[in-house]
Amino acid sequence: MSKFGELIDTRIPVLLDFFSHQDHSSNEMNPVLRDVAATLGDTARVIKIDVDKNKELAEALRVKDLPTLLINKNGEMKWRTSGEGDARTLVDLVKEFI
Repeated sequence: MSKFGELIDTRIPVLLDFFSHQDHSSNEMNPVLRDVAATLGDTARVIKIDVDKNKELAEALRVKDLPTLLINKNGEMKWRTSGEGDARTLVDLVKEFI
């Protein structure tokens, strides 16, 4: 989990997507997250975390539903939701923390 701490301890917002390849909703979010990343450019980061490969982290963060989206900044969780979202809403949410 020390690598995770390094990922989220930044001055720019980090949008985390906890997903599974076996989850249909998670797969539906792939193009949305690509659009979010392209729109935000260098002002924020979008990171996908496979819960099947990171079970300990998912358990520590109590990720139950997929996809689960979090926004962190300076190592602190600022926002969290579960389920699908649209690119415009996610971009607007991340911009609140830039």
